[in-house]
Amino acid sequence: MSQILVTGANRGLGLEFVRQFLNRGDHVIATCRNPDTADQLHDLQNLVPLEIYRLDVGNQDQVNALQKQLAHLPIDILINNAGIWRGSQLGHISIDEWMESFRINSIAPIHMIQTFLPNLEAGKDKKVISITSKMGSIDDNTSGGSYIYRSSKTALNSAMQSMRHDLTSKGIATCTLHPGWVRTDMGGPGGWIDAQESVSGMIKVIDQISLKKTGQYIDYAGKIIPW
Repeated sequence: MSQILVTGANRGLGLEFVRQFLNRGDHVIATCRNPDTADQLHDLQNLVPLEIYRLDVGNQDQVNALQKQLAHLPIDILINNAGIWRGSQLGHISIDEWMESFRINSIAPIHMIQTFLPNLEAGKDKKVISITSKMGSIDDNTSGGSYIYRSSKTALNSAMQSMRHDLTSKGIATCTLHPGWVRTDMGGPGGWIDAQESVSGMIKVIDQISLKKTGQYIDYAGKIIPW
């Protein structure tokens, strides 16, 4: 049994991560911005032990306060799942939305890792997962557009490569993980796969992560993505 912290756990991929980890007997700490309206999380909590905490990952004070609250708790796997999508085409790019996206998609995952590093060092599995997107691949960008989302995920990918090197000496493995195009609120109804298939594949990838395979940019089916 692993102890797993999941951000953005109230819907979509985050909720499915919580559901599948619970189903296999893991202990899950689920966080989201507004637990009061996270009805599906509470439905799960009524069936199995599940810890739910309020957390806006873009609020550094909240992140720091939660770590203090959980300071005694080893964390085996941290899954940085929380993220936002802001549309942006040339001529219609909001600087405020761009800054917001960098704060949530790029900076917040690194701050989570940095803040919960003592918990991860005390864990047994010692794995850090940041959910990214293939749209963050510079090599794969053949269509342009989506300036805000693409660049925020590219920045996350770059920061996770630094984390790969800095965390190896601490015995912590990392993975930058693309869930595929999923039918969720963020991915839209045109996605190729559903959340269950995506998360099932990602969990298989996570289970295989080790220090020998650390730092990969990989998708839910185990395919390496070019940076």
